[in-house]
Amino acid sequence: MDTQTTFSPTRTEVAGVDLQELAAQHGTPFYCYDVSKIEERIADLKAFDAIRYAQKACSNIAILDRVRRQGVVVDAVSAGEIGRAMAAGFRPDGDPAGIVYTADVFDAQSLDLVVKHNIPVNVGSPDMVDQLGEVAPGSEIALRINPGFGHGHSQKTNTGGPQSKHGIWHEQINDVLRRADKYGIMVTSMHMHIGSGTDIEHLAQVCGAMESACLEVGRTVKTISAGGGLPVRYQESDESIDIDRYFGLWDQTRRNLEEKFGHSISLEIEPGRYLVAESGYLVAEIRAIKQMGENTFYLLDAGFNDLARPILYGAYHPISVCHRGGSTGTTQEVVVGGPLCESGDIFTQQDGGFVARRQLPSASVGDLLVLEVAGAYSYAMASNYNSKFRCPEILIEDGTSKVIRRRETLDDLLSLETIPE
Repeated sequence: MDTQTTFSPTRTEVAGVDLQELAAQHGTPFYCYDVSKIEERIADLKAFDAIRYAQKACSNIAILDRVRRQGVVVDAVSAGEIGRAMAAGFRPDGDPAGIVYTADVFDAQSLDLVVKHNIPVNVGSPDMVDQLGEVAPGSEIALRINPGFGHGHSQKTNTGGPQSKHGIWHEQINDVLRRADKYGIMVTSMHMHIGSGTDIEHLAQVCGAMESACLEVGRTVKTISAGGGLPVRYQESDESIDIDRYFGLWDQTRRNLEEKFGHSISLEIEPGRYLVAESGYLVAEIRAIKQMGENTFYLLDAGFNDLARPILYGAYHPISVCHRGGSTGTTQEVVVGGPLCESGDIFTQQDGGFVARRQLPSASVGDLLVLEVAGAYSYAMASNYNSKFRCPEILIEDGTSKVIRRRETLDDLLSLETIPE
């Protein structure tokens, strides 16, 4: 199994499907996803008792369907994600539960759905215990604990520590248990997630914090979740995480708790980006090449309305060029930007909005440019800014391409709007 992503400055296909042919058939820009890469990443994690996909990373129902077929269960953070999960065939019953609602608040619609479908809840705020208890006393819940520290590839993806809104502060566990007792609610699962893109050392710290938190809750705990945050390689210099080592740390934590509690403990992991990031490609056409002082710009028909990670986090995506004809073999330093009426519409930027150059193959107007490792938090964050139509999504499976979301139209764009008399 190929578990190491390699990067090349030029590309002609994805999973055996010709990109020029896809562009001719569907227009640009478009997203495409290599299902085999998702299957590889699921296989990486098979040692865990349950793999719970954090669908916010990429929530197209076709992707959800494919991970479900691989035995993966799902996490939902909104009423819409509950609906997506059920549309893709997930059900909240079962062991492990097919759907778990994880959030820091209940909005009215989500709480209604949780109660209606008896969906297990991973509670991220003490107030949620009271709100659930008032309408569904006697429930079993999970607690998402903020251990007091966090880490991630960006401060904006750090989900632990006092500056994070996420989870129940580790010093408030006893207060939450008192609230749960009031409504006959039992804490049967514990969850921790400190950030997206964390390294093995920081992830390992969570194990000790989890063990302490579980001992405070007591023997009602039957499941622990390692959360997500597994790093993904975006550059050749990035290191892949040692999954065997990571599992070993959590397995030891599980065994320690089993010894103390005298019963078995199930071990879950909650990957989002790790499962889907490497599967995804945003394919755009170079529509203009222009010189601005010392900078050469490749301007695309895709913008941050299609892929927001660079403007949000200064995120780096590997970039390749798909030439219409042959490559000249030469390269140049370029800035890659989009079509939006917005100065921040730059794909090659660093955190803080600083424009960066990238050494890329020389290209011509009409060539395709591919933003790679774009399967996570990419289409999921797409918008209609500048009244742009959201692009199609294409699944590549067994050497064939299948449209799993069509391109939006003007009718779609205007369908929810009215001009009152």
